[in-house]
Amino acid sequence: MSAQTYLAYDYPLLGAFWTMLWIFLWIMWFVLLFRIFTDIFRDDAMSGWVKTGWLVLCIVLPFLGVFVYVIARGRNMGRREAAHARAQREEFNAYIRKTAADGRSSSVDELARLSEIRDRGGITDEEFRRAKELVLTGHGRPAEHAGPTSASGH
Repeated sequence: MSAQTYLAYDYPLLGAFWTMLWIFLWIMWFVLLFRIFTDIFRDDAMSGWVKTGWLVLCIVLPFLGVFVYVIARGRNMGRREAAHARAQREEFNAYIRKTAADGRSSSVDELARLSEIRDRGGITDEEFRRAKELVLTGHGRPAEHAGPTSASGH
């Protein structure tokens, strides 16, 4: 019993292939199971009792439950996933538009209103320049060093 055995020689190549295949199939099984659970919880058309029924079926009889779910509701799983992704994208785009509008367009709107007031003669060019500095600096105090050399009215 002093002979050393090497594990690689005791495990044939076909055995390694079958082991990898079974591991892959189990991973795919869990991916499918979690995807079905996600689809069950995301579907607003199903009532709570129907969701509970599907979950119990998939937990108690996992293989049968998953296969019956895929046969009964699998056709629309992709559509529901795409609708969910589209809703998330629209929500994200709306958030971006809102955030961008909060920061920059209010300054642009204020500058446009100031320009209209100046064009109507309500304020002078110097008052417009000071108000523009206030808007562009975030409503802070205008620079104290702004003298006659920077009063070009740009």
